Amino acid sequence: MDYRKSNAPSTTVTRNLDMMTRDTGNIYETVIIVARRANQISVEMKQELNKKLEEFASYTDNLEEVFENREQIEISKFYERLPKPTLIALQELEEGKIFYRNPESAAVKSRG
Repeated sequence: MDYRKSNAPSTTVTRNLDMMTRDTGNIYETVIIVARRANQISVEMKQELNKKLEEFASYTDNLEEVFENREQIEISKFYERLPKPTLIALQELEEGKIFYRNPESAAVKSRG
């Protein structure tokens, strides 16, 4: 998924509790679903960032040499400005883009 094109807000907004629990009927189950999706998003974003920053890695033995690379700083700032993984996961929940399964009820649920 391209998180740069996400329309998730970058700040916290008030959510409709009834809408969030419409499919699960339980706020705790909804919170777990969103938390697990946020963890997935966080891992993907971290891997993408590390992959981009590896291009700038210098493998010198001298610890005193610290180079500040403008491109590396800009990439890091860009990722800092992106919406947080939890906000992206909440937006996906609202848009019905999260697929989840509850093994106890053996029902597969997908909003949308």
